[in-house]
This record gives sequence, structure tokens and C-alpha cells, in this order.
Amino acid sequence: MLVGCATQAPSPSGRYDQDQDAAPTLSPAAIAQLANLENPQVVELSPSARGNPATYTVWGKDYAVLPSSEGYLEEGNASWYGAKFHGHSTSSGEPFDMFTLTAAHRSLPIPVFARVTNLANGKSTIVRINDRGPFHSDRIIDLSFAAAVKLGFHENGTARVRVETISKDENTFVVQVGDFTDIGEARLAKGQLAATSGAAVEVVKLLGSGLYRLQIGPLSSGAPIERLKALVATLGLGQVDIRASE
Repeated sequence: MLVGCATQAPSPSGRYDQDQDAAPTLSPAAIAQLANLENPQVVELSPSARGNPATYTVWGKDYAVLPSSEGYLEEGNASWYGAKFHGHSTSSGEPFDMFTLTAAHRSLPIPVFARVTNLANGKSTIVRINDRGPFHSDRIIDLSFAAAVKLGFHENGTARVRVETISKDENTFVVQVGDFTDIGEARLAKGQLAATSGAAVEVVKLLGSGLYRLQIGPLSSGAPIERLKALVATLGLGQVDIRASE
């Protein structure tokens, strides 16, 4: 399996060789439990005493740590790391637990919370970034095995994702669009919207009306919702109903 995480400058033959990691041996029931893990609660975090140098070097390449995580949004490839790193110290000093929702990032200050969305299927999860990596130029984040399961790509090496930092005070919303009398039409529209938006989309039934709507989110306020409004208008899905997420 592919990985890209490191907490120090590795040697070519050391434990950071990308061809030595593996997924844990789990039953289908255990995989299902990971797929349904609740997101971690977003709380205020103090910068780690470890893992936040202004600059650092890995494999002869220099990296800089951002002074703030505010407003960070990026799309690119994600990989995951698992059994090989389980129990080893992360850059923050915590032991890595592949069964929790954590991640590694090259430049964000740690720890920090981020929402990661699989752009292929719209699945998303919140992770706490507490480690450094991936140190491969074609990837922007390394997720724990559990996070990869939640995003539906644990059987693959990588997935195209969106990474957006979130804070305790940030409000999130769900958006409802469309009024469908036929669930088949609603499901077709769901597929189109999920494929083009990269967001999580579900079909919900309005109580007592016999109508179906598409529910998207949770989304952060600002640019994510504005992008969705523009897409909904393009797809001709009608008015946008924005509600605070629970």
C-alpha cells in the first residue's frame, strides 16, 4: 500500500519505505464500524510544542510551516497510512493510531481540524492533523486508515480530495434543493450533483408531502456555499434552502 508520512528525515532503507505499509486484517463488521465512526468534536487547540518549526528538511527538501491555518483550502491527492506506523510517535509526539480520525500534512500548523472530502464519491470526514507528511509531491495529505475507510478508498492507494481547515467557532450548514415526486429522478439528480460538487449528497423525504429533496453538506459558510449555489443554478435544481447543521 502507498504511504507518504514521515516525522524525521528518513533513510532510503528505513521504516518510511512506501512499499512496506499494510492495511490491518479486519472483518467486514470491523470495517463497517470504521466507516461509521463519528467525527471528532471540533474544539480549540493549542499549538503542539513539537512539530511546528518554521522550516524543516526531509529527504533533502525544505518545507515551511504556515503561520496560520485560517482559510486553508486545497484539492489534490490523498494517501493513507496504517499498520507500519501504528503506535509510532507522530510529529506532535502522540502515538499514531490508525483506527482514529487523524492525518498528516506538510505545512499546516499542528494540531488542527480539517474536513476532507473524497471528490469521487462525495463522502467526507473531519480529521485532526497531528503529523507531518506526505513527502511525495503528488499528494497533499496522508490520512489514517480509519479516515480512508470513511472516505471509501482504503482498498486503493490514493484518492482525489478537498481539504479545508475548520475551527471551533465556524458554523456549518446543510443545503436542500429540488422538489421531486419520483425517487428515481431524485437519485439521478443526486448522482449528478455529487459528481460535480464533490460534496456529500443525500436524498431526503419531506414528511407528509410525498416529495423528495437533495440534502448537501455539511458545508462551511462563505465560498463553499456560494460555489454550490452557482452549481445548483447551472443544473436547474431550483431554490436553495440553507439550514444550520445539527
